[in-house]
Amino acid sequence: MPPPRERILAAARDLFYRHGVHSVGVETIAEAAQTNKMTLYRHFRSKDDLVAAYARELAAEGDALWITLAANYPDDPCRRLQGWVDHVEEILTNRFERGCAMANAAVELQPGHPARAVIEDYKQRKRENLVRLFSDARYRDPETLADEVFLLFEGARISIQCGGQGPASRVVKMLRDLLDRAPRA
Repeated sequence: MPPPRERILAAARDLFYRHGVHSVGVETIAEAAQTNKMTLYRHFRSKDDLVAAYARELAAEGDALWITLAANYPDDPCRRLQGWVDHVEEILTNRFERGCAMANAAVELQPGHPARAVIEDYKQRKRENLVRLFSDARYRDPETLADEVFLLFEGARISIQCGGQGPASRVVKMLRDLLDRAPRA
């Protein structure tokens, strides 16, 4: 059995994603982690600290994708871009997808919440990674393209959260069409 901290984070991650940050109490998390509230508070000073740790874990996984793509295709930005689009398609066609866990948490959190800064920094890094990727793939206006692609992907995930696959099922085709039509240097 994993150590308590890992079990607590895993339980919180599952519960927060399925039910939302506010609707899940620490007692429920402790029970799902097969521990108790005292142990939870030994590892996390408060529920807010646990939510921030949850956001940091999600951000680290998102950042790892970019590292993996760069390692797998170090000299081929076009293949790296295709790998990212494949990743988007995998997410948007996953039947367990309930939208972006970070965005779902962000809408529940006040601006000063410690997890908000983690989420906002991560989303900014994601956009910057897209700009860098489009620049490396020699798109003429990588900033604008990054904004368009970012909004398509983020919007698709929100669409899933608010009503199923619907429009999100068309986003990968839209994304590929956009990338094919965007002017390159």
